[in-house]
Amino acid sequence: MPSARRAKGRRCRGTDAVSEASARIGPNAVTRLAEALRAARGEPIATAVFGRAGLAHRLAVPPQRMVPEDEVRALHAALRATLPPADAATIAADAGRRTADYLLAHRIPRVMRILLPRLPERLAARILLAAIGRHAWTFAGSGRFAVQWGRPIRFAIADNPMARGQAADRPACDYCAATFQGLFRALVHPATAVTETACEAMGSPSCLFEIRWPGRSGPADGRRPDRGSPSAA
Repeated sequence: MPSARRAKGRRCRGTDAVSEASARIGPNAVTRLAEALRAARGEPIATAVFGRAGLAHRLAVPPQRMVPEDEVRALHAALRATLPPADAATIAADAGRRTADYLLAHRIPRVMRILLPRLPERLAARILLAAIGRHAWTFAGSGRFAVQWGRPIRFAIADNPMARGQAADRPACDYCAATFQGLFRALVHPATAVTETACEAMGSPSCLFEIRWPGRSGPADGRRPDRGSPSAA
C-alpha cells in the first residue's frame, strides 16, 4: 500500500481525507464502555454518564454499526467529567481491554492469531501495526495515526477524538492504550506495556504512546523462546 512519509513516522493513507463532520468510529468505543461502567459502578452511573453525553439511546440500544466521531468524543468526555480521574481512567482502561478481547475474537483473522505469536516480536509488531494502520479510521476517526519505529516503538494519534477539546493534568487516552496493550499481549508479547507519554488534553501536539516488552533482542537465532502453542482467541 502506498504510504505518506512524515518526520519520524509513517502515516496511514486515508486518515487525512476523513472530515471531522463525516468521521465515524467503531461501536466498541461505546458498547465496551457501557459494559465497563456497569461492571464497575452499576446501572445508575452508566445511565448518568451516557445521559450527560446525550447518548441515553446508545445505552438502551447498543450500536451495531459505526457511530459518529462526536458521539465517542462526548461519551468519553462525559466519563471523565462524571467520575474522579482515577476511577474514569480505570473504567476507560477496562473498556479498552474489553475492546481488545472483542477484536481478537471477532475481527483478527485466525491465521494472524496463530502466526504472530510464533514470530520474532519486532516482526510481529510490524505486521500487527501495519494491519492496524490500514484500519486506523475505525478508531482515530478524523485523527491521524502514525508509527515511529525505534526502541521503544511509538505511535501517535494527532487530532485524537478522545482528547480533542479536553483539558487534563494527566494523559487521558486510557481506552486507546489499553486496547493496543491487549492486542500486543495476545499477539506479540504477553508482558507488553503500552503507555501514553504525551496527550493533546495536556497541550501536546498529538497523543503519543510507547510500546515496550522485556527481552526485546530475543535469543541469538532471532526467534523467541518457546512459550508453547499459542491459543486462538
